[in-house]
This record gives sequence, structure tokens and C-alpha cells, in this order.
Amino acid sequence: ILTGGACHLDARQVDAALVEEGDRLRGLDVLFIENVGNLICPTSYDLGEDFKIVLLSTAEGDDKPFKYPAIFSKAKVTVLTKVDLLPHVDFDVAKCIAYARRVNPGIDVLQLSATRGDDIDAWLDWLRQPVAEVHTVAP
Repeated sequence: ILTGGACHLDARQVDAALVEEGDRLRGLDVLFIENVGNLICPTSYDLGEDFKIVLLSTAEGDDKPFKYPAIFSKAKVTVLTKVDLLPHVDFDVAKCIAYARRVNPGIDVLQLSATRGDDIDAWLDWLRQPVAEVHTVAP
């Protein structure tokens, strides 16, 4: 979806794309909408999604839930990515989770490494839950 220079998607753009691609998308169980921009602009826009997911790379810093509380307060799950880099980056997992849960006590947190496969099965299990049953996983 081209944003036409805007820093984020909006619901009208998503709706138009779904209408245009309707036949190709028929039968999908899950559709990810990756909103563009930073952790501020996309937070305020409802795209018709069932829930928001925030991806946070360990290379970005553990303070992001504190710096950008709006996205973490609205997200159903935080996926910490690149946890295989933890020995090499200044990232405190416990502090990050505490910050995220301070703004959203019910947020799920998963710690993934695509290179090692850490928690990939837990992430897939989380995604397979019916929307109405999405709940908190163990820290």
C-alpha cells in the first residue's frame, strides 16, 4: 500500500487495498498489516485490525516502552526480537518487560530469535488462538 508520502497508513488505504486485492486474499486466516513510520504515528490510527502487535528489537534498547507508551498500551503483545544478540547489546529484558507492563499490565511478551528459533513455536501458538481467547502468556 503506498502512503503517498504520509508517515503512516490509515483505514481508508487498508480498505481500498483489501477491496482491490479481494479475490487474492479470500480464504486467508491471518493478515498482518505493517504500519510504516515510527512507534508514535501509527499508534493513533485504527486500521480495522483485531489487535495491535509491537515488535521491539533488542538492538533498539530496553527503554522503548517508557519512551513510546502509547503503542505499548494499545498492543496485545510485545515481541522482543533478536534475543540472540542479548550477550552483545545493552538490553535489560526484565526492565523492558516491567516498562511494558507498567503501561499495559495485561500485555503478552514473547522473546524471539529467528536465527536460533527461540520461542517461535510459542509465537505461532499465540497467533493460532482465536481473537476472543488471546490472553497473557507467562513472562
